[in-house]
Amino acid sequence: MTDTVLITGANRGIGLRLVREYLDRGANVLAACRTSSSDLDTTGATVIEGIDVGQDEVVGVLSNAVDGHRVDILWCNAGILRQETLNSLDYDSIRQQFEVNSLGPLRVVEAVLPNMAAGGRIALMTSRMGSIDDNSSGSRYGYRMSKVALNMAGVSLAKDLESRGIAVGIYHPGFVQTDMVGGMGDITPEQAAERLVQRVDELKLTNTGTFWHSSGEILPW
Repeated sequence: MTDTVLITGANRGIGLRLVREYLDRGANVLAACRTSSSDLDTTGATVIEGIDVGQDEVVGVLSNAVDGHRVDILWCNAGILRQETLNSLDYDSIRQQFEVNSLGPLRVVEAVLPNMAAGGRIALMTSRMGSIDDNSSGSRYGYRMSKVALNMAGVSLAKDLESRGIAVGIYHPGFVQTDMVGGMGDITPEQAAERLVQRVDELKLTNTGTFWHSSGEILPW
Protein backbone atom coordinates (compact mmCIF):
# COMPACT_ATOMS: atom_id res chain seq x y z
CA MET A 1 0.00 0.00 0.00
CA THR A 2 1.32 3.45 -0.93
CA ASP A 3 2.07 5.69 2.04
CA THR A 4 0.36 9.05 2.41
CA VAL A 5 2.68 11.63 3.97
CA LEU A 6 1.56 15.01 5.32
CA ILE A 7 4.29 17.64 5.70
CA THR A 8 3.85 21.09 7.25
CA GLY A 9 6.05 24.02 6.29
CA ALA A 10 6.31 22.39 2.89
CA ASN A 11 6.80 25.44 0.68
CA ARG A 12 10.56 25.85 1.16
CA GLY A 13 13.74 24.62 2.82
CA ILE A 14 13.79 21.19 4.43
CA GLY A 15 10.02 20.87 4.12
CA LEU A 16 10.14 21.29 0.35
CA ARG A 17 12.99 18.81 0.09
CA LEU A 18 11.02 16.28 2.18
CA VAL A 19 8.15 16.68 -0.27
CA ARG A 20 10.43 15.83 -3.18
CA GLU A 21 12.09 12.96 -1.34
CA TYR A 22 8.80 11.25 -0.55
CA LEU A 23 7.42 11.85 -4.04
CA ASP A 24 10.54 10.23 -5.49
CA ARG A 25 9.74 7.21 -3.33
CA GLY A 26 6.25 7.00 -4.79
CA ALA A 27 4.34 8.31 -1.77
CA ASN A 28 1.20 10.41 -1.87
CA VAL A 29 2.23 13.76 -0.40
CA LEU A 30 -0.04 16.35 1.22
CA ALA A 31 2.03 19.53 1.38
CA ALA A 32 0.69 21.96 3.98
CA CYS A 33 1.83 25.58 4.28
CA ARG A 34 0.57 29.10 4.86
CA THR A 35 1.25 30.12 1.26
CA SER A 36 2.56 27.93 -1.54
CA SER A 37 5.62 28.64 -3.65
CA SER A 38 6.36 28.14 -7.32
CA ASP A 39 8.84 25.43 -6.35
CA LEU A 40 6.19 23.55 -4.38
CA ASP A 41 3.53 24.01 -7.06
CA THR A 42 5.68 22.22 -9.63
CA THR A 43 6.33 19.12 -7.48
CA GLY A 44 3.01 17.40 -8.13
CA ALA A 45 2.18 17.17 -4.42
CA THR A 46 -1.33 17.97 -3.20
CA VAL A 47 -0.88 21.47 -1.77
CA ILE A 48 -2.94 22.58 1.23
CA GLU A 49 -2.62 26.34 1.74
CA GLY A 50 -3.81 28.48 4.65
CA ILE A 51 -2.18 26.26 7.29
CA ASP A 52 -0.83 28.61 9.96
CA VAL A 53 0.28 26.32 12.78
CA GLY A 54 0.70 29.32 15.09
CA GLN A 55 -3.08 29.80 15.35
CA ASP A 56 -5.60 27.67 17.26
CA GLU A 57 -7.94 27.79 14.26
CA VAL A 58 -5.54 25.61 12.29
CA VAL A 59 -6.92 22.52 14.07
CA GLY A 60 -10.29 22.85 12.36
CA VAL A 61 -8.87 24.07 9.06
CA LEU A 62 -6.40 21.21 8.73
CA SER A 63 -8.88 18.62 10.01
CA ASN A 64 -11.30 19.61 7.25
CA ALA A 65 -8.53 19.65 4.64
CA VAL A 66 -7.46 16.07 5.35
CA ASP A 67 -10.96 14.67 5.76
CA GLY A 68 -11.12 11.36 3.90
CA HIS A 69 -7.33 10.95 3.72
CA ARG A 70 -5.51 8.21 5.59
CA VAL A 71 -2.21 9.66 6.90
CA ASP A 72 0.61 7.18 7.42
CA ILE A 73 3.44 9.63 8.16
CA LEU A 74 2.97 13.08 9.66
CA TRP A 75 5.90 15.49 9.47
CA CYS A 76 5.53 18.49 11.80
CA ASN A 77 8.20 20.57 10.14
CA ALA A 78 6.96 24.19 10.26
CA GLY A 79 9.01 26.39 12.59
CA ILE A 80 10.55 29.83 13.04
CA LEU A 81 13.87 31.08 14.40
CA ARG A 82 14.36 34.50 15.97
CA GLN A 83 17.28 36.06 17.80
CA GLU A 84 17.13 37.31 21.37
CA THR A 85 19.95 38.00 23.77
CA LEU A 86 19.78 38.83 27.45
CA ASN A 87 20.43 42.47 26.55
CA SER A 88 17.68 42.60 23.92
CA LEU A 89 14.79 40.43 25.05
CA ASP A 90 11.66 40.62 22.90
CA TYR A 91 8.82 38.83 24.68
CA ASP A 92 6.46 39.06 21.71
CA SER A 93 9.09 37.28 19.61
CA ILE A 94 9.56 34.62 22.29
CA ARG A 95 5.79 34.07 22.55
CA GLN A 96 5.51 33.77 18.76
CA GLN A 97 8.18 31.06 18.72
CA PHE A 98 6.28 29.11 21.39
CA GLU A 99 3.08 29.42 19.38
CA VAL A 100 4.70 28.09 16.20
CA ASN A 101 7.46 25.77 17.44
CA SER A 102 5.83 24.26 20.53
CA LEU A 103 2.05 24.56 20.26
CA GLY A 104 2.05 24.39 16.44
CA PRO A 105 3.03 20.71 16.19
CA LEU A 106 0.57 19.81 18.95
CA ARG A 107 -2.23 21.53 17.03
CA VAL A 108 -1.26 19.65 13.87
CA VAL A 109 -1.21 16.30 15.66
CA GLU A 110 -4.63 17.00 17.16
CA ALA A 111 -6.02 17.79 13.70
CA VAL A 112 -4.54 14.80 11.90
CA LEU A 113 -4.64 12.08 14.57
CA PRO A 114 -8.18 10.89 13.68
CA ASN A 115 -6.80 10.05 10.22
CA MET A 116 -3.97 7.88 11.56
CA ALA A 117 -4.08 4.20 12.47
CA ALA A 118 -1.81 1.65 14.11
CA GLY A 119 1.51 1.63 12.28
CA GLY A 120 1.37 5.38 11.73
CA ARG A 121 4.41 7.54 12.44
CA ILE A 122 4.71 11.12 13.65
CA ALA A 123 7.95 13.03 13.07
CA LEU A 124 8.65 16.25 14.96
CA MET A 125 11.30 18.59 13.56
CA THR A 126 13.15 19.94 16.56
CA SER A 127 16.73 21.16 17.10
CA ARG A 128 19.67 20.25 19.26
CA MET A 129 19.35 23.86 20.42
CA GLY A 130 16.50 22.43 22.47
CA SER A 131 18.94 20.21 24.37
CA ILE A 132 19.68 21.50 27.87
CA ASP A 133 22.83 19.37 28.10
CA ASP A 134 24.08 20.64 24.75
CA ASN A 135 23.62 24.38 25.42
CA SER A 136 27.15 25.75 25.44
CA SER A 137 26.56 29.23 24.01
CA GLY A 138 23.36 30.61 25.58
CA SER A 139 21.21 33.28 23.88
CA ARG A 140 18.37 32.46 21.39
CA TYR A 141 15.92 32.33 24.29
CA GLY A 142 12.71 31.91 22.33
CA TYR A 143 14.03 29.26 19.97
CA ARG A 144 15.85 27.23 22.62
CA MET A 145 12.94 27.33 25.09
CA SER A 146 10.32 26.54 22.47
CA LYS A 147 12.26 23.54 21.20
CA VAL A 148 12.69 22.19 24.75
CA ALA A 149 8.91 22.39 25.09
CA LEU A 150 8.46 20.61 21.76
CA ASN A 151 10.80 17.83 22.88
CA MET A 152 8.72 17.31 26.01
CA ALA A 153 5.53 17.26 23.95
CA GLY A 154 7.11 14.62 21.73
CA VAL A 155 7.87 12.33 24.66
CA SER A 156 4.33 12.76 26.04
CA LEU A 157 2.85 11.99 22.61
CA ALA A 158 5.03 8.88 22.38
CA LYS A 159 3.71 7.66 25.73
CA ASP A 160 0.08 8.50 24.96
CA LEU A 161 0.06 7.01 21.45
CA GLU A 162 2.03 3.83 22.10
CA SER A 163 -1.15 1.90 22.95
CA ARG A 164 -2.61 2.99 19.61
CA GLY A 165 0.40 1.64 17.71
CA ILE A 166 1.61 5.10 16.59
CA ALA A 167 5.32 5.90 16.99
CA VAL A 168 6.79 9.39 17.51
CA GLY A 169 10.27 10.51 16.45
CA ILE A 170 11.95 13.75 17.58
CA TYR A 171 14.54 14.89 15.01
CA HIS A 172 17.32 17.45 14.73
CA PRO A 173 18.04 17.87 11.00
CA GLY A 174 21.64 19.04 11.39
CA PHE A 175 23.05 22.47 10.55
CA VAL A 176 21.30 22.84 7.22
CA GLN A 177 21.89 25.47 4.54
CA THR A 178 18.45 27.11 4.54
CA ASP A 179 17.03 30.64 4.53
CA MET A 180 16.30 30.23 8.26
CA VAL A 181 20.03 30.35 9.03
CA GLY A 182 20.99 32.73 6.24
CA GLY A 183 22.33 29.99 3.98
CA MET A 184 24.96 28.89 6.48
CA GLY A 185 25.30 25.25 7.45
CA ASP A 186 27.36 22.17 6.79
CA ILE A 187 24.82 20.01 4.93
CA THR A 188 22.34 20.76 2.16
CA PRO A 189 18.56 20.46 2.49
CA GLU A 190 18.78 17.48 0.13
CA GLN A 191 21.23 15.69 2.42
CA ALA A 192 19.17 16.51 5.49
CA ALA A 193 15.93 15.28 3.91
CA GLU A 194 17.51 12.02 2.78
CA ARG A 195 18.81 11.36 6.29
CA LEU A 196 15.52 12.32 7.95
CA VAL A 197 13.49 10.03 5.72
CA GLN A 198 15.85 7.20 6.64
CA ARG A 199 15.37 7.95 10.34
CA VAL A 200 11.58 7.78 9.95
CA ASP A 201 11.95 4.50 8.05
CA GLU A 202 13.61 3.18 11.22
CA LEU A 203 10.97 4.61 13.58
CA LYS A 204 8.95 2.02 15.47
CA LEU A 205 7.35 1.47 18.86
CA THR A 206 10.61 0.13 20.30
CA ASN A 207 12.38 3.48 19.75
CA THR A 208 9.41 5.86 19.99
CA GLY A 209 10.03 9.09 21.89
CA THR A 210 13.77 9.20 21.13
CA PHE A 211 15.66 12.43 20.32
CA TRP A 212 17.71 11.82 17.17
CA HIS A 213 20.24 13.67 15.05
CA SER A 214 19.52 13.09 11.36
CA SER A 215 22.89 11.30 11.22
CA GLY A 216 21.47 8.56 13.45
CA GLU A 217 23.11 9.74 16.68
CA ILE A 218 20.93 9.79 19.81
CA LEU A 219 21.09 13.30 21.31
CA PRO A 220 21.10 14.26 25.00
CA TRP A 221 18.09 15.99 26.47
